[in-house]
Amino acid sequence: MKTHYVPVRFHFFWLFAVLIGCAYSEHHPAGDTGTDTAAKDSSGPLSKLLEEEPWIPPDTASIPTNDSGDLIRYGRNLVANTGAFFGPRGKINHSANGMNCQNCHLDAGTRLYANSYSAVYSIYPKFRARSGTVEHLEKRINDCMERSMNGKKLDSLSREMRAMKAYINWVGKDVKKGTTPKGASVIDLPYLNRAADIDKGKIAFQKNCVTCHGADGQGKLNKDAITYEYPPLWGPSSYNTAAGLYRLSKLAGFIKSNMPNLKSSADKPVLTDEEAWDIAAYISSMPRPEKKFSQDWPDISKKPVDHPFGPYADHFSEFQHKYGPFNAIAAASKKK
Repeated sequence: MKTHYVPVRFHFFWLFAVLIGCAYSEHHPAGDTGTDTAAKDSSGPLSKLLEEEPWIPPDTASIPTNDSGDLIRYGRNLVANTGAFFGPRGKINHSANGMNCQNCHLDAGTRLYANSYSAVYSIYPKFRARSGTVEHLEKRINDCMERSMNGKKLDSLSREMRAMKAYINWVGKDVKKGTTPKGASVIDLPYLNRAADIDKGKIAFQKNCVTCHGADGQGKLNKDAITYEYPPLWGPSSYNTAAGLYRLSKLAGFIKSNMPNLKSSADKPVLTDEEAWDIAAYISSMPRPEKKFSQDWPDISKKPVDHPFGPYADHFSEFQHKYGPFNAIAAASKKK
């Protein structure tokens, strides 16, 4: 499919949308708080979530020293340094954008509230409304390759696919089948009672994000000049419009509990809810590769309230589905 770019449109107020998906849950936030001026945050809900015993990832030192362990270690390397294998400077092929899986799945998929791999082994195969089918892990990995990595599918029998699957399953090996640990995906932020504001988001981005991602949002390469230390947030080397993080609820939740990096955490966030929503809106307003999958959402009534592309089973505009406000959409969906 030919790649082109989404034009940037300028308005005084923008209506609000986010993983490549890479997020593992189709769940979307439900809430009705947030104002245009109050610096309100979700410290209450966050505190409740964190009261429960947290999931602890297995120690990499416990990976066995045999062929199975070698495959797991290779998979971890692929997740942490994906751009060294796939992308413009990749040693295997050049079909992806050069980002690393762990740019979205932080700490190689082991950080809570950062799209962790904790629940993958326990819940896959699983039915996903986006495809309308029961998906196996290979399909989920290739979704990330085609969307968040803006690349091509991996051969399901390739060593790389088997290695990534082995590592991801190893990460969640201690989680009881059929269960999902708290923090497996991202924080579900309460909806604002207004649309996310791109102008405010730009100001907050310049204050909190440019040190790592640059004023142009193009990120920063590691010293190897191959992989990204801080990924590009828009432009030709970023995730495309079919990725999970293009939904604003996913991106805002990720930002809230993880950004600015090394300063913020789920239990001690730096940004307010409003800043997280607005920054997400600003990032999603910028140009990026556009890619659509005609087979997505066979039942349009199952689309999340912040899915940014129609058609919809309601009367709300595509514009509002992307930027909000979402409370009316959520209420209409619940009523149905």
